[in-house]
Amino acid sequence: MRVHSLQHVPFEDIGSLNRDIQERGFSLSSTHLYRGESLPTLESFDVLVVMGGPMGVYDEDVYPWLTIEKEFIASAITAGKKILGICLGAQLIACVLNAKVTRNPHREIGWFPLNISANASDHPIAKILATCSNVFHWHGDTFELPAHAQLIASSAACKHQAFVIKNQIYGFQFHLEVTESSANALIQNCADELDNSEFVQTATEMLKDKQQFNAINTAMSEIFIQLLK
Repeated sequence: MRVHSLQHVPFEDIGSLNRDIQERGFSLSSTHLYRGESLPTLESFDVLVVMGGPMGVYDEDVYPWLTIEKEFIASAITAGKKILGICLGAQLIACVLNAKVTRNPHREIGWFPLNISANASDHPIAKILATCSNVFHWHGDTFELPAHAQLIASSAACKHQAFVIKNQIYGFQFHLEVTESSANALIQNCADELDNSEFVQTATEMLKDKQQFNAINTAMSEIFIQLLK
């Protein structure tokens, strides 16, 4: 299995997924878009992971590679590739599928629970997410649901947290891949967003319980396996 990731900033990588990919003997390649690297051919990978970043999906004037990236994601969807979008990655998928991406009513940063959608409780992804008492968030924007997407989960701060399209595309607003190290990197690089608002935790609160990272990383591993089925 060949996995390719799209990375938008140096400090938001695939986190715990790197271990999952290595343990299964899969190959991993990456495009660091912020470095101006070229995108791969569609024939060179089986699974696409689109990572997060502090920019918005409509910021092409500042990040012109966003236009090319959206075209690439659209081509990957059409080609039937398995796709996982995380935070900005989920927003980019939604945008490509003609769903609006807007400012969320609340900035949501830290550990907060998910509410599983009533009509999705039997979905395999919902069952995995239900094992996590809290998941890790870091976002200010949100997405509308794309056509044919099933809403899997919401949170108190954000109506659309997770969607699935068949078993081809998963879009998560939250971060199951975050490790203690990558959470520290987010805190160091995006500290200006810690504004003490209702759904924003302090750095101390985010890092105090290391077991929470183990729980979400385990869920990420199980969800990755489900995506490959």
